[in-house]
Amino acid sequence: MRWFGFGFNAFAQICVPEKSEKEESNSAVGQEKVCVPVELVNHIGRSKIRASWSRRASLFLDEESCVRLAGFCASISNESFSPVTVNTSDCQDAVISETHLTLAFPDRIESWDLQSKDKTPSWSMEMAQSQNSAKSLALGGEHAILLTAAGAVYTWGQGSHGQLGHGGLIPEEEPRTVEALWGMSIRSVAAGGWHSVCVGDGGDLYVWGWNESGQLGLPSRGLRKASQQKSDQQAGEQCSSFSTRPDEELHEEVFISIQAFPALVDVSPSCEISTVSCGSRHTAAVTTTGYLYTWGWGEYGQLGHQTTSSLDEPQCVEFFRTENLHVVDVVCGSWNTFTAAVKKEVLGLKNVPQLPPVSTASELWTTC
Repeated sequence: MRWFGFGFNAFAQICVPEKSEKEESNSAVGQEKVCVPVELVNHIGRSKIRASWSRRASLFLDEESCVRLAGFCASISNESFSPVTVNTSDCQDAVISETHLTLAFPDRIESWDLQSKDKTPSWSMEMAQSQNSAKSLALGGEHAILLTAAGAVYTWGQGSHGQLGHGGLIPEEEPRTVEALWGMSIRSVAAGGWHSVCVGDGGDLYVWGWNESGQLGLPSRGLRKASQQKSDQQAGEQCSSFSTRPDEELHEEVFISIQAFPALVDVSPSCEISTVSCGSRHTAAVTTTGYLYTWGWGEYGQLGHQTTSSLDEPQCVEFFRTENLHVVDVVCGSWNTFTAAVKKEVLGLKNVPQLPPVSTASELWTTC
């Protein structure tokens, strides 16, 4: 299994460029935008990626289990990785933020202060084996999503952008079930800065929250206006009056700024969604046929379409198709995206490495 990254790279979270002899080791670490997927070095075998705004954590799950960091404070020495000097034996998942690294084990959770030189975790908690009612927890910028083992979805936190999915814009201090999804069996959840997504057992994708950058895959007024202005400039003054036509004003009524209830998005009519992840203002989904679709804010190339344009509808990342790669996983950082893929077999996918099952208490996702 091979990992690729694209998007925000100002702290060398994705790749470290070659430096000339004249450049000092503590100079700017790399190009800010990576618009084409780049393969991560030393990521052969079973591994997981977790990302924050300025850092990336790689959890290697083979015999010599370890966690390595890339990004802020990890690449000043011009090395791609910086090892974490903690015992990660039996570690099942990792979460990276701007200040802490949190590790999930079958029986405990540990949090390590990245600014401290202490050889002990700054916080830890034992986990009883009976605590299995929660399947996963997704953390957004100001809200949280809990998925139970029974497939029910609960949300709480700030709701000013409709990211809680309860139909209003008010905060919730305690977990509250998303009634619009009641009775559906949900497989996975993910949270962006101010938007939320989930995948049902049938492979359907549901979205809700803020759509300012098209991150829900629904028509965005801001993106369409920007696109129209660009078209007007290219076409000349003869097209300048197009946006003021009465039928155009009616068309604007379908634009969605905030979606306060879960809405079904048809990513690909021919296949189902297997996994999904959210960045701050973009979304990425993998289909059961191994294709990657991305949409939303693309200023740093985090959509992987070799441009910095934003999109308000899902679009297949052609890089993996042309390279004959079958995408198996995707993880979004705030402004970047990381994807795991394997080569397609001529006679079908055989012996494709699968990610190991995640502990019921350990699948924690963070997005700044």
